[in-house]
Amino acid sequence: MVQQRKLHSMTFVDLVINFIMILVVLICIVPFIYMLAMSLSSPSAIVNNQVSLWPVGFNVQAYIQIFTYPNFFRAYGNTLYYTVAGTLIALFMTTLFAYALSKSFLKGQRIVMKLVVFSMFFSGGLIPTYLLISNLHLTGTAWAMLLPFAINQFNLIILINFFRAVPSEIEEAAIIDGLDYFGILRQIIVPLSTPALATIGLYTAVFFWNDWFNGLIYLNTSQYPVMLFLRNIVNGTTMVGDGAGSADKSTIAMSIKSAVIITSTLPIIILYPLLQRFFVAGLIVGSVKG
Repeated sequence: MVQQRKLHSMTFVDLVINFIMILVVLICIVPFIYMLAMSLSSPSAIVNNQVSLWPVGFNVQAYIQIFTYPNFFRAYGNTLYYTVAGTLIALFMTTLFAYALSKSFLKGQRIVMKLVVFSMFFSGGLIPTYLLISNLHLTGTAWAMLLPFAINQFNLIILINFFRAVPSEIEEAAIIDGLDYFGILRQIIVPLSTPALATIGLYTAVFFWNDWFNGLIYLNTSQYPVMLFLRNIVNGTTMVGDGAGSADKSTIAMSIKSAVIITSTLPIIILYPLLQRFFVAGLIVGSVKG
């Protein structure tokens, strides 16, 4: 009865909005389901275009080929390290920077904020960035993936606005009780900012998880992240040539590409629902104030 009343109380605009939202969800989900079905289907079913949204001729050979490749789990471990370490470093540095810039009475705060906004729209470019990282002797080390990208200007501005939304009376009371600013940040601001930190953590984790271009430029082969490893598979430069070598190479390649997409996106898809309840609150509160 309650659901029927809610359905009758919906306006035409509500129905249009719900229809658009369902359409958007389908646009996002259907390609992923199709890729999953392709990765689990037999080569003959793929050749005959029999695969739609359900596997035909259940086959896990594509996943076996990926998982048995010699360097796959080392590359996966590299990516896990870059994602976890990079996210922790980014949260630590962004929090310290954002808390300082949230204080309007701090000398030079306006100038630094203008530099942050300017650098968000106008970056130095690939060659100056490479020369900088090379001169810092970070190339060939994991730090080349972690330090240069620790602070993102967009995430920084979200966190600054979130910190500014915390009532100043709380900090004044903490100062009267004897806390310094580092103690206020650690004991009061950070616990109150869990939604914003979770949002920025998710943004940062997705960035480090998907990043392959910086690994290609700055790292050695043994340090490659799994995305770069999988990218080589997608381009058909490694496994497909070794694993197939027959007339149906393109069919097996399609199956492997689908399995690669599932393998690379599944961890982030699992992570997102765990942080979703913080996501909306953190993004909205952090983006209200200018």
